[in-house]
Amino acid sequence: MLLFLYAPIFVLIVFSFNDSSSRTVWSGFTFKWYPELLTDASIMSAVYTTLLVSLLASAIATVVGTIAAIGFSSMRRQWRSPLLAVNNIPVMNADIVTGVSLCLLFVFAGQILGFRQGFVTLLIAHITFNIPYVILSVMPKIRQLDKNLVDAAQDLGCTWFGAFRRVVVPQIMPGIVNGAIIAFTLSIDDFIISYFTAGSKVFTLSMRIYAMTKKRVSPKINAISTLLFVSVLVLLVIVNVRQMRQEEKARRLARSINL
Repeated sequence: MLLFLYAPIFVLIVFSFNDSSSRTVWSGFTFKWYPELLTDASIMSAVYTTLLVSLLASAIATVVGTIAAIGFSSMRRQWRSPLLAVNNIPVMNADIVTGVSLCLLFVFAGQILGFRQGFVTLLIAHITFNIPYVILSVMPKIRQLDKNLVDAAQDLGCTWFGAFRRVVVPQIMPGIVNGAIIAFTLSIDDFIISYFTAGSKVFTLSMRIYAMTKKRVSPKINAISTLLFVSVLVLLVIVNVRQMRQEEKARRLARSINL
C-alpha cells in the first residue's frame, strides 16, 4: 500500500533531476530545472502569494482559534458540546463543498458591497478553514491546564491579563505552536478552496501548477512539486516530533508523580 501511494511521488522527484524534458526517458542528472524556477516570473509570483497567504492566515487563525478555544473551555457543557460539533463540521466537510459555498458567499457579498474575488477573499477563506484545526490543537492543552494556577497568580498580585500571559499562555504554548504549524501546512497545500475563492487574477502555487499541466508538462512542474512535497513533509515531521516529545514528557511527569 505504501509503495502504491509513494511510488508516483518518487518517480516525480527522480525526473525533476532529468537532463531532458522527457517524462519517460532518463538522459542524465542535472539541477538545471531548479534554477530555472527562480527566473520564471509567474512561478515566483505564485510562491510569494502562497507564502504570504499561508503566513497571514496561519497567524490570524492561531490568534482567533486560541481565543475561541479558551472561550469554549469557559462555557457550560450544554453550550460547549454543540458549538464544538459545529466547529468540527469544516474539518469533516469535503473541500469542494467548502470552496463552492465560500465562492457563492463572496460573489453575493461582492454584488452588494462592490468588490471582486482576489487576495482578500483568498485570505479570508484560508483563515476560515484553518481556525477549526487550531481550536482542535489548543483544546487538549486547555483541558490539561490546572485552573487553580490562574487563581493563585491573581492572589499573588497578577491582573487577569498578566495571569493569562504569564501562566495560561506558557502552559498551552505547545498546542498553539502545533496549531500554527498545521494551519500553515494546510494553507500551503490547499488547492480546491483556493481555486474557488482566489478570483481570476491571483494564483497560489498549487493553482499555478494546475494551470501548467493544461499545456505541455514541463520538468519545472516536477521541480516545483518536489519542493512542495519536501516542504510539507518537513512541517509534518516537525509536528509529529513535537507531539511525540510532549507525550513522552507527559508520561515521565505522570511516572514521577506516581512515584
